[in-house]
This record gives sequence, structure tokens and C-alpha cells, in this order.
Amino acid sequence: MNRRRDSAYSGIPRWVLAIAAVGALFVLLPLAAMVVRVNWPQFIPLVTSEASLTALSLSLRTAAASTVLCVLFGVPLALVLARGDFPGQRLLRSFVLLPLVLPPVVGGIALLYAFGRQGLLGRGLEVAGIQIAFSTTAVVLAQTFVALPFLVVSLEGALRSAGGRYEAVAATLGARPTTVLRRVTLPLVLPGLASGAVLSFARSLGEFGATLTFAGSLPGVTRTLPLEIYLQRETDADAAVALSLLLVVVAVIVVGLSYRGPAPAGSGSGSARSPGSSGRLSP
Repeated sequence: MNRRRDSAYSGIPRWVLAIAAVGALFVLLPLAAMVVRVNWPQFIPLVTSEASLTALSLSLRTAAASTVLCVLFGVPLALVLARGDFPGQRLLRSFVLLPLVLPPVVGGIALLYAFGRQGLLGRGLEVAGIQIAFSTTAVVLAQTFVALPFLVVSLEGALRSAGGRYEAVAATLGARPTTVLRRVTLPLVLPGLASGAVLSFARSLGEFGATLTFAGSLPGVTRTLPLEIYLQRETDADAAVALSLLLVVVAVIVVGLSYRGPAPAGSGSGSARSPGSSGRLSP
């Protein structure tokens, strides 16, 4: 009997559970209200209209592209922030994570003055015949700008948790830095990288403010699903609610995939092996 009680003990006081229940209700109640408000007989026609499917397709494609850019830029940034030691490192981290606290509209304005026709780089790009603002490329850049910190935070935390002992052992065995990165570091933090990539995809999927400011709302070009919901709210409330529920369902599935309980780094679950497990590391 005592063993059962010990094994079932969670260490959470009842008053904490009560406050957690209130917090959960605070999140779930608005979603439940939206579900009640949905026009269920017309739900399928509303979410499968041409405008809705076009916006959803554009959102999925641009979110996937921005996630690729987040991984491309975020992995080196996280490595530099977690493993590097140089003057201005804290300042760099602050700027990289700035989109987490900036209003998305501010990010869109910053992108517009950087890549717009009269922007810092936009003038040169315009001369070369490249126009970024108010294009699908602008949507991808806006989504990348707001989603990149999610991958950097996740991966930097995983790198700090994993430590550097395995990399040090691999280096003493003669492995070059690139080999250590490819065969030791990345396998160790693969769960954190996957989680960060999924969260970046989810954030990109729901991006609104920066996209509207920098890319506009052109049907089939820059009008993503959040923009379609905003416009439908002014003309067809039933369509806006139905599309909102669709976006919630997609987001829940995406975020749920990132929290399937991956094994912690270095636990020997197969994705992370110690450098000495194969006998040697070839440089």
C-alpha cells in the first residue's frame, strides 16, 4: 500500500492543481465558445471554398519554406550562442530573440524598410530586377523573422543540456570540427532541433501582423489563412469562425507532434550515441 502511494505521489500541492485548472479553463473556454459558434451544417463548404483552400495551401507552403530557413540560420546561431564565448554574445542573443517580444507589425515595418522598394537593400534589388515586398517571398521572410527565435531557443537549450563532453572526446580522437558537429553534436540535440522546427512551423502558420505589413494581402500571392480569416470576419462571420477552427486544429496537431515525449539528449535512445561507442571517429 505504501509503495503504491509513493509511486503515485506527484509532489504537486492541491492549491497548485486548482490554479492550473483555472489557467487551463482560461485557454480552453474561448476555444470551446468558438466551437459552439461554428455553423456546423455549413462547415465543410465554408472551409473548402476556393478562397479558403488557396489561403490554406499558401500558408502551408510558405510555413514549410520559412521553417527550412529557420533551420538553415537557426542551427548556426544556436551553436554560436551555446558553444561560443566572445564579446557581445549577450547582445547578439538579445537581438536574435527580439522578435519574441516585438509586436509583429514592428517586424513587418523593419522588413519593409530593409527589403522594400525604397529600403536599405531593396533599392539595389530593384535595380537587379528583384522585388521582394508584397510577394510570396515577402511572406516567407516575414514568417522566418518571427519564427526563427523559437528554433534558436529550443536548440540552444538542448545544446546546453547536452554539455560538451562528447564533443571534447571526439576532438581528442582526432575528429575535425565539422565531423564532430555532424556525427556527435547534431545527433545529441536532434530531439531539440525537431521540436524547435515544429514550433517554428506552427508560428509561421499563424503569422499575421508582419505578413500584412510587409507582404500585403494579395489573393493567391500573399493572402495566407490568418489574413483570409481577418478579411472574412468583416463580411462572413460564419466563414471566419470555421476557418479559425480549422487553423486551431492544424496548430494543435503541429504543436502536439513536437511534444511526443522525445528522449532527453544523451539518454542513449538511439539518436544520440557517445563518440566512443563505435570504437573511433574518423576525421
